[in-house]
Amino acid sequence: MGSRILYYLVILPISILPYRLLYGFSDFLFLIVYSVIGYRREVTLTNLKNSFPEKSNEDLNNIMRKFYHHFCDLVVESLKGFTISEKQLRKRVVLRNPEIMEKWFQEGKDIMIIGGHFNNWEIVAQGIGLKVKHMPIGIYKALHNKFFDGKMKKSREKYRLLMVPIPETKVTFETDFGVRNAMVFGMDQNPGRASKGHWMTFLNQDTVVAFGAERYAKEYNRPVVHTAVHKVKRGHYEVEFRVITESPNDLPHGAITELCTKSIEKDIVEKPEFWLWTHRRWKAKRPA
Repeated sequence: MGSRILYYLVILPISILPYRLLYGFSDFLFLIVYSVIGYRREVTLTNLKNSFPEKSNEDLNNIMRKFYHHFCDLVVESLKGFTISEKQLRKRVVLRNPEIMEKWFQEGKDIMIIGGHFNNWEIVAQGIGLKVKHMPIGIYKALHNKFFDGKMKKSREKYRLLMVPIPETKVTFETDFGVRNAMVFGMDQNPGRASKGHWMTFLNQDTVVAFGAERYAKEYNRPVVHTAVHKVKRGHYEVEFRVITESPNDLPHGAITELCTKSIEKDIVEKPEFWLWTHRRWKAKRPA
């Protein structure tokens, strides 16, 4: 009951606001989240210090402040996703090099798309089905709250994206959808089990990375592409497709995982304020 009240009396009224008022609310939210509550500031600052040991405290605090401004924009833009129109999505998500995806579609190839929690991954996931001929299929971890899981799934699937919970990944790869598809994996979260992940150096730290994307790419011989998301201005994003490999089985074990993660790292180093620093990314410790 509480979830329904929150959704219909708070989330939806915010979602239907015009963008001008939405960003006014974001600026107010920043004051509350950053200055009053201090939401996960310790986690954020620790992550930044460990990732950029060469930066001064002044630089780190400047990045952190910019990050929380972006984080609040991300919150309100995600809420807007519940009611965003197709016209708005087409205007706010632009592809820099769509010919890469078009080439694989014409060749009749299913592909793998790798993404990260950089810039607004939600609006890109929601809108990419309007921009490419492949049917995008997002692999996700279902929410414990069934009501919000259903609402999030319905919102994300409005414009051609199909959402598939992690346990159904294998059967989804085996399913014929009658159209070429693009399986979408996130690469910068903690894997379900660290023992099954791939250890590497990421942002100057020992990091375990989910290995499933590489395993499926090789098993089904799919080209792998990283969708790098660039923020043009508030609410407007450009997607750059970076080819990781067209022949996954030609690469040694771990290479695809490392190449994808390093591509994500490149963007974080260039614009650190746009990554999700509140995430407790480095909980797992590398085995001796």
